[in-house]
Amino acid sequence: MRRSVAWLVAVPLMLGGSQLAHALAYRIAYPQAHVRMLRLLATGHAYFSWLPFALAVSSACVLVSLACAALDAARGRRAHAVPAPAFALLPPAAFALQEVLELSLHTGAFAWRAVLAPTFIPGLMLQLPVAVLVYVTARLLLRAAERIGRAFARPRLTLRPAALRAPAAAVVVALLSPGAALARAPPRVVVS
Repeated sequence: MRRSVAWLVAVPLMLGGSQLAHALAYRIAYPQAHVRMLRLLATGHAYFSWLPFALAVSSACVLVSLACAALDAARGRRAHAVPAPAFALLPPAAFALQEVLELSLHTGAFAWRAVLAPTFIPGLMLQLPVAVLVYVTARLLLRAAERIGRAFARPRLTLRPAALRAPAAAVVVALLSPGAALARAPPRVVVS
């Protein structure tokens, strides 16, 4: 399997997990729904109306990537996994960047103070457990796609005799060794 296929499964799942942790952080910091909604609108979260579309595109990307992974496995290509450190580092970095960009785009100036918001620390702390869950999910999905691909693979038939399957170097060594001619000579009949 191509490494890009594994990344195309992992990155949308990581971004979805990051958004899940983001939503949980706001739920923790602002338990009342009306207060949470006002705070989301005041900090530049109006783009959440596009979230279903983004999730649909991400889901389609994951499904196409899993189909490609199954095709690769059917062709006998080895599977590559996404490294676990990527799941530990990318979601917190994406969350921090998202928080700063949201407020910066909303205010029109670089808003470093987004890291002081009451949602920042809980959101950052939630990234790791959600990333572990997403990592396990990505591994299971890729493994399932690989098994499905191998199940649909055509069996390979070998019609060569067993002697021809031996490595060519071993056959040449056996023929050229000094004892090979004696071992193949017919037995001598001794008459006394």
